[in-house]
Amino acid sequence: MAKISAKIINYLDKTGYKYEIIEHKTTFTAWDTAQTEKVKPEAVCKTLILKADSDWTVAVLPSNRNLDKAKFLKLFNADKKKKGEKTAKKIEFAKEAWMKKNIIGKLGAVPPLKGLLKKDIFVDKLVLKNKKIYIGSGEYEFSVYVQTSQYAKKETPIEGNFSVKK
Repeated sequence: MAKISAKIINYLDKTGYKYEIIEHKTTFTAWDTAQTEKVKPEAVCKTLILKADSDWTVAVLPSNRNLDKAKFLKLFNADKKKKGEKTAKKIEFAKEAWMKKNIIGKLGAVPPLKGLLKKDIFVDKLVLKNKKIYIGSGEYEFSVYVQTSQYAKKETPIEGNFSVKK
């Protein structure tokens, strides 16, 4: 069985996370992880890599919800305006080929860690309602279990409402 990348473990340790590595059967989506682990789907994070025109960004939402592109674009652009940067016209999902070359972790298991991804992270407010959350470990057989308050403090995500029921 695969082990979690030393790069990810080092980041968690160096950043001072108190975390638990959860081993589970192979799952390719956050939703499958929630079903396998028999936990609330709201507590398992889905990490999406998105392209906003030519800019790359990260959205984190509960596994039982889908991205509302219009709401996300509005939040993304509000953040860009606040920073005095150029806004985006459209949001699309990153292509698999690009992700394999540029993103740490396997597709569907990307760890939403700002220091590793070097991208702004936007988190749906529903994720933050959980006491603890499961985040991607980069591998299909493991998840990282962390306190939500700790995640919000260490990753300083931009918060908003951009998910819709599946």
